[in-house]
Amino acid sequence: MAHLHEKIDFTVEVFIVYENKVLLRKHDKYKILLSVGGHIELDEDPVQAAYREVKEEVGLDIELWDPRPVDNSDEYFEELIPPVVMGRHGSLHPTNHDHIHITMVYFARALSDKVEVNFEADRSDEWKWFTKAEIEQLELRSNIRAYALRALEELAS
Repeated sequence: MAHLHEKIDFTVEVFIVYENKVLLRKHDKYKILLSVGGHIELDEDPVQAAYREVKEEVGLDIELWDPRPVDNSDEYFEELIPPVVMGRHGSLHPTNHDHIHITMVYFARALSDKVEVNFEADRSDEWKWFTKAEIEQLELRSNIRAYALRALEELAS
């Protein structure tokens, strides 16, 4: 977990869709349902962090959703897949409310639904693939509900 500064960190969240379901996991520290994600390390960009966090936390191979019609990368400039949205929030940690996260939210398709935790520090056996109807019935943070439903709208088969 890279910390850039005592006051601010950059993070990624990934809403992963497989067929007609979206994956949410109970956060190992805060015990609420969230997307998969975490801090961007000092040696990676947000796209690399999204792929790494998904692999570490749930062991899935994914394809990030890219809403751009064209990738204009060339030998001197690589375009990164843009996040669906960026936001900021205070830390959920009860003793550090002054710490801010700038979060980049991505949507992704999973290549399978076989979750396997590979990184022991992120172990959470409480995860589930949810349908749209289930998401609509769950008690979730409003942004988590909105992004999960939008990911399903964009990526469900």
